[in-house]
Amino acid sequence: MYDPFIPGKFFHIYSRTIGNELLFRNERNYAYFLRKYSDFCSNHFATFCYCLLPNHFHFLVQVRDLTNEAAALSAFSNFLNSYSKSYNKAFERHGGLFQRKFKRKQIDTDSYLTEVIKYIHRNPQRHGIIQDFKKWNYSSYGKFILKNENQLEIDWVLDWFGGIDQFEKNHLKEEDNQFDFRELEG
Repeated sequence: MYDPFIPGKFFHIYSRTIGNELLFRNERNYAYFLRKYSDFCSNHFATFCYCLLPNHFHFLVQVRDLTNEAAALSAFSNFLNSYSKSYNKAFERHGGLFQRKFKRKQIDTDSYLTEVIKYIHRNPQRHGIIQDFKKWNYSSYGKFILKNENQLEIDWVLDWFGGIDQFEKNHLKEEDNQFDFRELEG
């Protein structure tokens, strides 16, 4: 059972592909995925951070106050279905792209919110895709440093950490052991 989308609440949303299938085969796929996300989801979710990896993705969102659960669920499902159909057409493949329905976990404490932001940004390094997560092009981390993305709640996140310096310092700290992120790996 997944946490229901409740207006005003924060959620970590994530999913991965079936088997060894790649979610992104080239740079254009990453940009297209984010454009589709914006088209389908921006009216229902405020986006705080994200990370796109070759076979999975993570978003931290807050359900907008005027969005109901059904609309939020439909928007995210339609986004993934639209991307999957385009992907299948572009790469002449058939069938599902994702393992199962996307997963979501409500963020229920301030400390968990902080750790999820760090976890999402550090994910490429955690999976051994890159040695320094700060250099991963398909994460929102760099957008915070450059402050150049209008689709993200950059000011809110930087205020949450106490400014850009604390944002950067916090990301260099190891994750808090009280939170078990292993369930997100499968």
